[in-house]
Amino acid sequence: MGKPIHGTISNMPPRFLTLADVMETLNISSAQAYSLVRTGELPAIQVGGRGQWRVEATELESYIARLYKENLDRVSQGTLED
Repeated sequence: MGKPIHGTISNMPPRFLTLADVMETLNISSAQAYSLVRTGELPAIQVGGRGQWRVEATELESYIARLYKENLDRVSQGTLED
């Protein structure tokens, strides 16, 4: 086996995001981000001794896609609320 290529991991986007990252991406408050993960609406894991929440980047993208689909369904059914 060859040597690992140095710098490869640092050039990749992070696999896991903090709740601060989620808050920034979705432009939501801390309370809203915590609610999403606590209810399981946005799948997340707790890591470390302090139980810090982490959200896999692909889960956040899936969550966003799901919201777009739900919104499109409501528009097509005429049930979209302001």
